Amino acid sequence: MTTDAPQRGNPVISFVLWSLTFSFVWWAITGAAEDSWGIGLPVVALAALWRTVARTQGGVLSLPGLLRFLPFFAWHSLSGGIDVAWRALRRDSRLAPVIIEMLVRLPPGPARFTFVTAASLLPGTLVVELADNRLQVHALNRFGDFQRDLRLLETRTAALFGLSLPAPDPHTAVP
Repeated sequence: MTTDAPQRGNPVISFVLWSLTFSFVWWAITGAAEDSWGIGLPVVALAALWRTVARTQGGVLSLPGLLRFLPFFAWHSLSGGIDVAWRALRRDSRLAPVIIEMLVRLPPGPARFTFVTAASLLPGTLVVELADNRLQVHALNRFGDFQRDLRLLETRTAALFGLSLPAPDPHTAVP
């Protein structure tokens, strides 16, 4: 179960500790080469900043989650592009547009941002609005199973950030 504000400690202390950790890793990888710090300092600072922000905003990337998310994301991005191109080239594009809504279970922060951004790349979809936990998506064909696709994307995004999702509540589902 996730919370809306998963704050974990003081971000300044976290940044300093991650900076020291990544500095040590950089030092070890480069064999203590002094001339490598021109590149190393910005890399260490960005990595420490990313790690600190990710921890305070709701999750750290999970390697197994990333390995499952990337092929899923690539396939749906490609098939979404092909779908739109195919509809543009056909005379009868068989459009039956609809706005669908769903309740987002991901906590605010990087995981939710990634999900909402990726949702527009599903075939025939475009995110219209995210207000609180309600996501509105424009779909080109009302007969597609967009709710299922969005739930699958939400699950993959949660795994990407090492988060667990609460089960969908059928009493609060958006029709």
